[in-house]
Amino acid sequence: MTTYKIDIEALKEKAKNTEADTKTFFAKLKKKKPKQLDDITHSLHNEVFEEIDCLECANCCKSISPIIIDKDIERMAKHLRMKPSAFIDQYLNLDHENDYVFKEAPCPFLMPDNYCMVYEQRPRACREYPHTDRKRFYQILNLTLKNTHYCPAVYEVVDRLKSQKDKF
Repeated sequence: MTTYKIDIEALKEKAKNTEADTKTFFAKLKKKKPKQLDDITHSLHNEVFEEIDCLECANCCKSISPIIIDKDIERMAKHLRMKPSAFIDQYLNLDHENDYVFKEAPCPFLMPDNYCMVYEQRPRACREYPHTDRKRFYQILNLTLKNTHYCPAVYEVVDRLKSQKDKF
């Protein structure tokens, strides 16, 4: 499946080197809010995920924590046969914005083969990641910029989107 070679260190370097250009491009998109942005981004998302297998990377699970909402806590605690309070004590911290996040990275549920131990009950943020197929994509451009440093698929979607800037 993967035709795209995943090299996280190279990704970080490319994302850093293109960040200013990406910020400028995203600022224009935010102002214009082009009607066709979602359709183009979703098409690029599908194209990129034909080439990239998340299981070969899992850098999101190794590097960043999703926000864990109450429903996620209840669902995962039930799956693990724990009380929600025990789940919170064992796995979660409150971040600076008062959101629950995992205490540690990599994710405590990431297995050595990059599969998720709680995949069917994983947090909503994990289900939706990397968000490149979401509606009103222009609303999450700041998050997308950050994610170019962690996710090869996001970087590739953004890179291909920038190559189509004449459409905006």
